[in-house]
Amino acid sequence: MSDGAGAAIVERARAAASRGDWRAAFDLLAPAGGAGPPGPADLPLLGEVAYGAGHLDVAIEAWERAHAACLEAGDPVGAAGAAVRVAMHLLFDTALMAPVRGWLARAERILEGRDEAPVHAWLAALRAYERMLTGDLEGARPWAQRAIEVGSRLDPAACAIGRVAEARLLILDGEVERGLAMLDEAGVAAVSGDLDPLSTGVVYCELVCALQGLAQYDLAEEWTEAMERWSRTDALGSLHGRCRVHRAEILRLRGSCAEAETEVLAACDELRPYLRRELGWPLSELGSIRLRRGNVGGAEQALLAAHRAGWEAQPGLALVHLARGDVATAATSIRGALERPVRVPAKERPPNSALQRAPLLEAQVEIEIAAGELDRARSAADELEAVAARFRSKALLAAAAVARGRLRLAEGEAVGAEDSFSEAVRLWSEVGAPYETALARTGLAAAHRACGREERAALELQAARAILDRIEAAPEGDRRADAGDAPGPEGYRASARDVFRREGDYWTVVFAGRTVRVHDLKGMRYLARLFADPGRELHVLDLVAAEAAGRAPGGGGAAATGPRVVLGDAGPMLDVRAKEAYRRRLAEIDEDVEQAEADGDVGRAAQAEAERDFLIRELSRAVGLGGRDRRAGSASERARSAVTRALRQAIARIAEHHQQLAEHLDRAVRTGTYCSYLPDPRVSTRWQL
Repeated sequence: MSDGAGAAIVERARAAASRGDWRAAFDLLAPAGGAGPPGPADLPLLGEVAYGAGHLDVAIEAWERAHAACLEAGDPVGAAGAAVRVAMHLLFDTALMAPVRGWLARAERILEGRDEAPVHAWLAALRAYERMLTGDLEGARPWAQRAIEVGSRLDPAACAIGRVAEARLLILDGEVERGLAMLDEAGVAAVSGDLDPLSTGVVYCELVCALQGLAQYDLAEEWTEAMERWSRTDALGSLHGRCRVHRAEILRLRGSCAEAETEVLAACDELRPYLRRELGWPLSELGSIRLRRGNVGGAEQALLAAHRAGWEAQPGLALVHLARGDVATAATSIRGALERPVRVPAKERPPNSALQRAPLLEAQVEIEIAAGELDRARSAADELEAVAARFRSKALLAAAAVARGRLRLAEGEAVGAEDSFSEAVRLWSEVGAPYETALARTGLAAAHRACGREERAALELQAARAILDRIEAAPEGDRRADAGDAPGPEGYRASARDVFRREGDYWTVVFAGRTVRVHDLKGMRYLARLFADPGRELHVLDLVAAEAAGRAPGGGGAAATGPRVVLGDAGPMLDVRAKEAYRRRLAEIDEDVEQAEADGDVGRAAQAEAERDFLIRELSRAVGLGGRDRRAGSASERARSAVTRALRQAIARIAEHHQQLAEHLDRAVRTGTYCSYLPDPRVSTRWQL
């Protein structure tokens, strides 16, 4: 865009990006579906705003074009910087390590022999993560240290990400206190606002991943809440979806499994587009949530989908077999997972680490006891205790205590089992994990009974049942009854006078004692429908059908039973750009396989082959016989997109008049294929419609 009009558009886009309005900036730069400006100088800006607006494919393509343009213009440092940005998006947003290695190698070749620049710090930070997520923890350390050393002089953002990498490596090496202290330093950099939005989001997300992997749930919850506060106004790209997964994990731990499932389903919708091998992460979490809720079939479905995405679906699948009574298959499954670990680049528990083995060992103890293989169970319990002692996390220590209690009970050591289960009850209670506490109490009851203490056993079973009943009876919004008249977490007292009522072309809205008038929008009508059934999941097709039919909100199940709107087909499952991107990634993977085989690196070759298989499956799913495009099953998808957009527009309009209500809705309204209104259970919000 070299003419005057084009320059003006670029400046307007730059201004929109500076205030965080990524969608407006993207629409200015790519009005024709993401073709983008032809000028090389504008490509980095397009890459930034496309990522911020959630168009990962356009962002990566823009940086690839910028790389080629810089090479052609004789700007090697710019070309290396663009190559590093491609690698960064592929690493953090697709979990495809082979293409990451290829782009980092390009940058290294270009930068060889050149003076240090900020790009050297970024290259080192990404190399540290690539090595860590490949399982080469020793090889990652010098790269993390180099990122800190160079970044401290030339680029604070790269330095902060290098610190997170080094902190994680210290933790994985057992130096937990030093690692946690370094994570705090990196977190301060994110909170201070000194970093750019992308770097801030990466630091937040990696910090929470580290704490979740370490089972430091209190700290993880604090940083998840900080990340959510930031994401409501500043998040970009896939970071909204990642926030949702972190939140779902915490909700599951706290016993809010229905809300956790809603959250993680929304995360799946947001993380699904384009090369999302990392979609396996929320899918595996979905399997864990459903298994806890007793939905064994749904858990298996989610876990198999995670496996197809190239993710580790264990110990979930083994526990599904156990829940169905197929102990032999469960035992074979969990043994295979431990003997032949999958090198999945999971950020919470990187491959080749003791933390990766902990949940597998915990499941193995339970499964091997059921199979009568006490020697195997003992070996797993011993290793789990060693892992817990190394990392000194209450949750890991509690899991190890439960495992030891189960083993002692199976071996006839009832008194020792009482001690182990009592310790587990104490630790899980301190962690604030009601479901795990109930299971530990159930084990303690069995140990009491084995010792002949029937009265104490009955008391423990009664306590466990009460916990489980609370979890099952109040899965979503009903727990709000416990809030009483205390101020809610969002800073207002619950009111019976909250109003959301349409009057002609305007809505009268009363919330937290303040009244505003908001012009009618389609999204306002969707909000009213959700308010009518708090806690209930409504399919987007039902919302569209009810709105189109002009049904008044508050009509109970009208939307659920009315006819759904036929929206037709959403076009090809993969457009031309996406298919070309898949083919480029496949070529890069083939190069990585050849290099790995030449180096004799069997593990790297196997990992690259798995990534190639995943991409081939994705292409096969989207392209039929004769190369014809398969059409997306898309009435639901188009409705999901339209409803989500309408709800966000309505909340944005509300924010212009009532910021406190907009913040409440941003937290409480869940979008996706199923939408719902899930206010904080500590806040009693009852709308008059």
